[in-house]
Parts: sequence; structure tokens; C-alpha cells
Amino acid sequence: MTTQTRPLQPERPIALLSDQLISQIAAGEVIERPSAVVKELLENALDAGATQITVKLEEGGVKRIMINDDGRGIPQAQMGLALRRHATSKICNLEELERVGTLGFRGEALASIASVAQLSLISRTAEAEHAWQISGAHDATPAPAAGAQGTTVDVRELYFNTPARRKFLKTEQTEYGHCADVLRRIALARPDVSFALHHNGKLLEHWSACSFARRCSQILGEAFAKASLALDDTYGPLRLHGMAGLPTAAKARADAQYFYVNGRFVRDKLLTHAVRAAYQDVLHGDKQPAYVLALEIDPALVDVNVHPAKTEVRFRDSRAVHQFIFHALTRTLAATSAGSAPSDAPAANPEAPAPAPLRPHVQTSFAADLTLPPQAWRAPPAGVAQSAARYAEFVGAARSVPQPLAQTAPVAHTYPADAGKAALHIAAPAPLAAEESKPEDYPLGFALAQLHGVYVLAQNRRGLVLVDMHAAHERILYEELKQALGEGLQIQQLLIPVTFYADPLEVATASDEAAVLQQLGFEINALSPTTLAVRAIPALLQNADAQTLARDVLRDVREYGGARVLVERRNELLATLACHTAVRANRLLSLQEMNALLRQMEQTERSDQCNHGRPTWVQMSMNDLDKLFLRGQ
Repeated sequence: MTTQTRPLQPERPIALLSDQLISQIAAGEVIERPSAVVKELLENALDAGATQITVKLEEGGVKRIMINDDGRGIPQAQMGLALRRHATSKICNLEELERVGTLGFRGEALASIASVAQLSLISRTAEAEHAWQISGAHDATPAPAAGAQGTTVDVRELYFNTPARRKFLKTEQTEYGHCADVLRRIALARPDVSFALHHNGKLLEHWSACSFARRCSQILGEAFAKASLALDDTYGPLRLHGMAGLPTAAKARADAQYFYVNGRFVRDKLLTHAVRAAYQDVLHGDKQPAYVLALEIDPALVDVNVHPAKTEVRFRDSRAVHQFIFHALTRTLAATSAGSAPSDAPAANPEAPAPAPLRPHVQTSFAADLTLPPQAWRAPPAGVAQSAARYAEFVGAARSVPQPLAQTAPVAHTYPADAGKAALHIAAPAPLAAEESKPEDYPLGFALAQLHGVYVLAQNRRGLVLVDMHAAHERILYEELKQALGEGLQIQQLLIPVTFYADPLEVATASDEAAVLQQLGFEINALSPTTLAVRAIPALLQNADAQTLARDVLRDVREYGGARVLVERRNELLATLACHTAVRANRLLSLQEMNALLRQMEQTERSDQCNHGRPTWVQMSMNDLDKLFLRGQ
């Protein structure tokens, strides 16, 4: 077998690269495709204070990209400087770089674009009598031009002088799609700015200045606006606000996830992990949540200059940021629509505030019926069995009657003041005592019947509520188990410590974070520079592989400041326990038990989904039922 050696490069003296080649190398890092040009120019327009921005593309942006804004403009004397490398008006020293609050600051975008495309710049300030235009390189002389206040950047024939780069571009429609995605991301972050997008002479998108909720509805659709929760949480220098999609609206793809840091769209592993961890307990399978979240933080506490395209950031205290985002989202997702009074409005308003917070947890008088061990659910009470027998007898008799059933007097449900603490009172018929009842206190209404031993049918002000009793009871038990476990963490001392080889980073983490590990129920000590010993673990996880669990916890504590792996594994065990303990199908419930289930759902966090992310109940309004039966049509 012969090996081929690479030929040696000819020896050359060290020399400075030309400005043109330096700009083309920089363009390779920043200007990957037409969408990168759109991003850089849009950020410059927003930094200039623009309130109206128009984007015009031809052939997906490869042939032409023209962006016009009504910002402050560039004075004539500085137009040549604007095209020079690393020339900017946004920072002038290291202190300003560390606290930069603008989207652009390195001053290389226009120079990089001009090195790989034919660029023309027209700008006018408020004080100027007319606009000025400069084309090509920075050493060109500006000439008078016509134009309103603001700036117009016209980029033609991208990569005309680097044909090899142009060969790597995709089809026209693909490149246009990337440009449109960039515009959507920026438009979501700045609802106070009006945007228009043209492609090949046609106006395809136009978003006027509006509220944040309205902009989300315009770009992500009415379905997202209706199936999301408003979020606004603050802790110290951190503020998280935006829209978090409901778990039931999760998608198979992660194409509706937008996260911003100080107005800048980012894709950061730490932030993504915090959001995913908050949704972990309510998502079904591998579904991806939809959200538009914005984190506001002191610019001195975040470094945005760690990636050429500025899509990644680095936080000074990443643990604090991770924990804040996780807990803020967890509190928002814990607010369930089952605990909010039903609205008579036919459709959700995208401008509406978030649902009201949950009321304090109140144990109903039927809690004992719902927390019995599994064997207690096997034999239904005598009253339920008798009702089932009478129902079967009625169905059999009804089937033998050839003529339609005679209409019977309606059954009216009265809502006494203590309806949540006593059995539902049924009178036939009886007027509704409005002054004595408060049905709005019970969003899920009151039980009417049970369907095939699986679903509970209830009536509230809006119409019909259909409840999956096993899924609902499963979530109730799961939350109670988590609450009980959180009140006191049991630790299991290992009779024989588990030792394993560890790298220096794991050993350092075990030593530096000993207090955090102890709070999580772990005792991990270093026996040598390359060996760790696990002496104690949480009692609930005593059957788990101690070595694997310790490695995962150490990695999680090091990266995110908390053991999400531990929480997830603990929750998996509790979810399994709750699933096996919850009421099973074909278990006939009395009206008292069904109402107790509804009341506990209203007082339980995350009761809209079971432990596996499936919905526990659905609402059918009277309008929905009227449409099914074509009433009023």
C-alpha cells in the first residue's frame, strides 16, 4: 500500500493581503447567501430609527436586493466611510462594545457586500437639501440624487465576481424563502415598524405597525394567536415576555420557535434547553412547542460578539438565565384553561391578556374518592351499578319502541353556593337561582353523565365539556405526587459506594458544586484526580444506574446550573406511578365522583394535558353544536 503525500506549498514571504481580498474573506463569513444581505441591511435600517422599511427582491435576491427605509440617513461626508471595513458610528471603545445595544456594530456589512456585489447607496438626512448617491468602492465620490429622508441600498448581481460561490446557491424559490424567513424574524421583534416585501415586482407581504400580539397573528396565523399564552415575567435585570404556544398546539417541526435577546434573533443551546425543559412535562411525544419569546437583559451581562452572524450569544451568568427562563415558562404553562372561567365569546381575541392565574389549591370533599388505591376503583358503588342497570333497561326498551321517543320535561341544574363542596343538586324541573349560584366559579361546569365508562359529559355556560376521566385523574395524581415529593427529598445512602473513572471536568464539578449536588440528593466525592465515588442518591431513584445518573447530573449542573436530568427521571417514575394508580376505563362513577373530578381539575396545575401530553378535556360551545345540527341555517 502506497501513501500519497501532499505537495508542499511554495515558500512565500509574509505579506499583507489587499483590502479587496480581506473584504471578500469577511464576506465569506457574513454573506453566506442573499438572506444574509437582507439581514444585515434590515438591522442597519432599524439601528437608524426607521419606522417604514420596504424590501424588493428579484430572482430570490440573487439578481437584486433593494431595501429602503425612512431612518436618519447618512451625511454626504460619511457615505464613503460607510463602505470602508470596520467603520461604524455605533461603538468607539471597548466599554461601548461590552454594552452594545444596537443590532449592528462591527461596521463590516456594507464593505463585505460591496466586495461581492454591485452596490449603490442613496441617503438623505433631515438637514440635507437633497439626497446623495455613491456606487462601488468607498473611494468613489458621492453625487447628488433624488430621494426622501432615509437610506436606500441597492445590491445587484450577488457574487458576480466570485462565480464559485454563486454555484452553491439554491433555486430561486429556496433563496426567496430564506429571505422571507429573515424578514419574518425581524418583523416579529419590531411590531412598531411597518414592513413590505416585494418579489419580482409583486407585493407578497405587508405588515403595518401594530401591537406585538397582532404581529404574531399576522405572521404566525390566527391559530397561533388563539392557542398561545401571553407571558411577561421579571426578575432583577432579566425580563422575559412574549407568547408561549399551548402544549396542544405543538407541531412536529420546530419551525415556529423564535427567541430574541435584546431584540436580536438567536439560536442558542442554553435558551433552547430551558424552553424545552419547561415544556417537557406537558408535550406529547416528540412534538415541538411554538413560541415567540424575548429576553431583555443588561447588555453588559451578555456577549453578542461570539458568532460571525451574531446568531449565538454568551451570558455572564448562564445558570441564572437558564433557571429564570425555565421557571417563568413553567409558571405560565401551569396556568390551565380548566381553572379559568369560560367565556361566552365565540372566538379568542389576539389582543386579549393572558388567562387569569390559578386559584389556590383547595381540596374538595370528594378528594378521598379520587385518591383511593387502585383496588378501590374496581367495584363500583351500588348506586352506580343500579343506575347502570336502569340505563341498560331503558336502552333495551327504547330500541323496541318503533315510534319516536316522547319529549320529556327538561332537567334543570341548580348551582348552590357550596356546589364545589357538596354533591350536585338536581331538580326536575327547577328554576336557576342566579342570586344563590355562581356557575362562573366552576369553568368545567357540572357532570351530566358518563359515556361508555371512559368519558365524562358535563355542561357549563358555553356548552358541552367532554372529559377523559383517566387522563384527567392521572394528571391530578401526578401533580399531587410531585408536590408531596417536593416537601421532603428522601436520600438513600449506598452500602457500597459506586466508583467510576471521571475526566478532570467532572471531578472539578463534583468538588465545586458539592452544595448543589447535596440539595439534589447526591453525595459525590473525589477519591483521586481521575476517580469519583457516588455515596448517596435520591431514594426515588435507588434502582437507577448510579454511575450513569451521576454523570448526567454532573453534566447538567455544569451546563445549566440544575439537574434537569434528575427531575425528568424522577417525573418519569412519578408519571408511571400516577398512570397505574389513576381511575381506569369502564369504571362507572357517580355524579358526586364526576363532579369531584371536575373540581380537582380546576384546582390542578397543567390539568389541560395528561402526563403524556394528551388533552384531558375539550369544549364544544353551543355554536359548535348548532353547526353540527345545522340549527339557524
